[in-house]
Amino acid sequence: MRDQTARNRVVVIGAGVAGLTSALTLAARGFDVTVLERAAAPGGKMREVAIGPARIDSGPTVFTMRWVFEELFAGIGLNFSDHVRLRPLSVLARHAWDDTQHLDLFADEARSADAIGAFAGAAEAKRYRQFCADSRRIYEILEKPFLRATAPSLPKLATAGGLSGLLELRKIRPFTTMWKALGDYFHDPRMRQLFGRYATYCGSSPFDAPATLMLVAHVEHEGVWIIEGGMHALAQALADCATSFGATIRYEQSVREVMVSGGRAAGVVLESGERIEAHSVIVNADVGALPAGLFGEAVRSAAAPLAPRLRSLSAMTWSMVAKTEGFPLSRHSVFFSRDYPREFTEIFGRGEVPSEPTVYVCAQDRIDDEARLAAGGEEELLVLINAPPVGDRKSFDQAEVARAAERAFGVLQRCGLRIDADPGKTQVTTPADFNRLFPATGGALYGRASHGWSASFERPGAGTKIAGLYLAGGSTHPGPGVPMAALSGRAAAATLFADLGFTPAGPKPAPRPAASKTT
Repeated sequence: MRDQTARNRVVVIGAGVAGLTSALTLAARGFDVTVLERAAAPGGKMREVAIGPARIDSGPTVFTMRWVFEELFAGIGLNFSDHVRLRPLSVLARHAWDDTQHLDLFADEARSADAIGAFAGAAEAKRYRQFCADSRRIYEILEKPFLRATAPSLPKLATAGGLSGLLELRKIRPFTTMWKALGDYFHDPRMRQLFGRYATYCGSSPFDAPATLMLVAHVEHEGVWIIEGGMHALAQALADCATSFGATIRYEQSVREVMVSGGRAAGVVLESGERIEAHSVIVNADVGALPAGLFGEAVRSAAAPLAPRLRSLSAMTWSMVAKTEGFPLSRHSVFFSRDYPREFTEIFGRGEVPSEPTVYVCAQDRIDDEARLAAGGEEELLVLINAPPVGDRKSFDQAEVARAAERAFGVLQRCGLRIDADPGKTQVTTPADFNRLFPATGGALYGRASHGWSASFERPGAGTKIAGLYLAGGSTHPGPGVPMAALSGRAAAATLFADLGFTPAGPKPAPRPAASKTT
């Protein structure tokens, strides 16, 4: 009995979405799970910034693929809707090229087609319909053999269905760049720029990413939601459910070393010197932390280092409470640069903040065109521009931040949006700050960039060459983003189950008395 108990003892490093998902899955099956998080709260990259009483989502701001979480909760006998409250958006995003050219995309494909027809002509609307159909087909081809797989490969994907598999492979267009493929669909350069932005959702350039990423269009048409209480409420719900099944979550606990004994992960050592023994360890951190030696020499070889040139985008963000005027913000608004190729050449080619960036604004007091502003007209905003992942070799001093702000807010003004920024109600996060928050990344927020046909298959899976050591998070398969990270957490748990001879299915257990959450 003691041997079985020991086999069921798991340490999860990191309380990001992937770590919490794996912890919840394991705890619900009766495993003895301890989650160690160096921050004071769960969430990882799904972070919030406090400015006075305001709590501003300052990481992911879009919730999609709700089926991932509905399946997760249903699999352990819970109802996702009982724990996380969602509100659907009808306006996916509002886009601007200057103070006269505005275009909304809608959850309803027909409404989007009508809007594109009015904006760019009937022929462009017809091509948009074909683009949507093809993006849907790409998603359908990839969902089971790629998104849900624990260790996919392009050869496996191509040969899974024999000749038909090879024919399906052609349809996902892995060998065509997204930018080139979009030129086949859209003749209006503004449309090409708009949909090319989907490559940035996984930290990549549309000029180098494969056309496969067009599937993002279908993901958004399946639904985009707002989480009541902010994105952080999802992390808190996962943490609360994990503790209800007996998991222990310890905050403000930094792991110094993953112990290895007899060629197998054997637990962790905290910065305080405390040793926590376990039969398995799941690392929910950027994969680069392992080869960088941040978890000790014994596991340095468990993952390959990522060359800086292969890193994904970083960002510069302004979390703020401010008054706005002019441009009619929706929940999500995008303000495009006038030279898209130059923007990505400057980021990936020169390692520079763009001279004229595309700017994303999340107006967190707005739902579609409904605004619920505080007294005095102030609202909670996240302003973001893409930036190079050079935070481990560039400090971003005040002068650099000021230049970036002038460029970003200059784009907003050109498009008709004026923000009355108060430095006392603004917090800036640079690539150097992101590198401190997420070590060994250079500030890259999405792991490896999806550049080239093979990049998506070169992300590591859950298993490693060290028995009992598993990986989870946005830098592993299937990639970045909240639902993808959750899928990686489920894959880590499933791989652990398989290695121990457990079956992932089984009777749905009732929650046990909650374990205490300690600091």
